[in-house]
Amino acid sequence: MSERTERTKRKLFEATLRLAGSRGMVGLTVDEIAAEAGVAKGTVYYNFGSKDGLIDALLRYGVDLLAERLRAAESGVEAGDTLALLVDGMLAFFADYPTFAQLLVSELWRTPGQWQQTLTLLREQVTSIIRAQLQRLADTGQVPAGVRVTTAASALFGTVLVVALDWQVFAPEQTRAEVRDSVLMLVRGLRGG
Repeated sequence: MSERTERTKRKLFEATLRLAGSRGMVGLTVDEIAAEAGVAKGTVYYNFGSKDGLIDALLRYGVDLLAERLRAAESGVEAGDTLALLVDGMLAFFADYPTFAQLLVSELWRTPGQWQQTLTLLREQVTSIIRAQLQRLADTGQVPAGVRVTTAASALFGTVLVVALDWQVFAPEQTRAEVRDSVLMLVRGLRGG
């Protein structure tokens, strides 16, 4: 894919997120997205086939960015530091892309959602990274016996996603470090230390 095509797609993703952030996804039209991005309507159809194709690609793009941040948290750190880096990485991503967080919350648990198949794959992509890091903690005895790492990974992802939105909407005066520390206090409190 050419750099020009990549730039155009990013412009369309950013325009979609801006519009969705102010109006939501329902009723958003290809005409509005194209106008916001400063491109012709045909550009959307050429690159994505439809509005649904654009949203599907946007979800994949956003989760790929989130996965990059989470993978950065796993490289070269002690197992004990992993949890703080995972939480901080997710909070930083959702602070940088608040509308993407809103889109995930609104679509991820909708039953059945229009992008359910894509979201299932994307959720697995993110939770598998978290799961691997939690398994590192379990392997070093830092997770209580009987705790299912798979469930814990889903719980951590869901918790941070909802907390990030709550932070942005109801407590924007808090720093990311304060929010991270609150989540970590909850997690550490639940594991007894």
